[in-house]
Amino acid sequence: MRERKVTPELLDSLPAEAPAAIRSRRELRVVNALMGNERWVIRELLAREKIAGNGIVEIGAGEGSLCRKMHAHFSNNRICGIDLLERPASLPQAIDWHCGNVITLDPPCGFGVLVANLFLHHFTDEELGWFAAWLPHFSLVIINEPLRRQSAHVWGSFLRPFIGHVTRHDMHVSIDAGFLCGELPELFHEHAADWEIQEKEQWPGAQRGVWCRK
Repeated sequence: MRERKVTPELLDSLPAEAPAAIRSRRELRVVNALMGNERWVIRELLAREKIAGNGIVEIGAGEGSLCRKMHAHFSNNRICGIDLLERPASLPQAIDWHCGNVITLDPPCGFGVLVANLFLHHFTDEELGWFAAWLPHFSLVIINEPLRRQSAHVWGSFLRPFIGHVTRHDMHVSIDAGFLCGELPELFHEHAADWEIQEKEQWPGAQRGVWCRK
């Protein structure tokens, strides 16, 4: 497909309590479940429990859905969510939360794992320079992003009758801003040699990567 095209998503411009925003977030939870994104993240963490025991940070944590699931599986581990949104009211107190912009935040220290689920595609290649500064602080990085292929657009079109206008728009925008295998390692090629990187395309539209420090 053509090169990445990062376009503002409608959800990011809506007040958190706007009915269209509430509906879109609900629909995104369903899409996440259909794609098995959070289940995949949990499986990768369970496969590397020793590293996960050093603590897990999720960037772009949104409403905290994945943070809750990670806490359910790793209740004795430190878990920290970072997002522009304020701390979700129902989030377990054991989960740390930082409200802020990752571009200007210092990476949290003392954690083993960094998780980015459907988050990095919000940034252009140039804007992702902040991510390179975060990599040295972790031993394991788990990345799940939209797959930038026409097949993902086709799959998304089948959902159109069941989703609102915000999700219909943002879904295709996200795919156009997504990644193909090899693009993120190439973007961070100065750091890639320090990592064992496994990537795969997952039907119906996910590009997934697991970075383990050598």
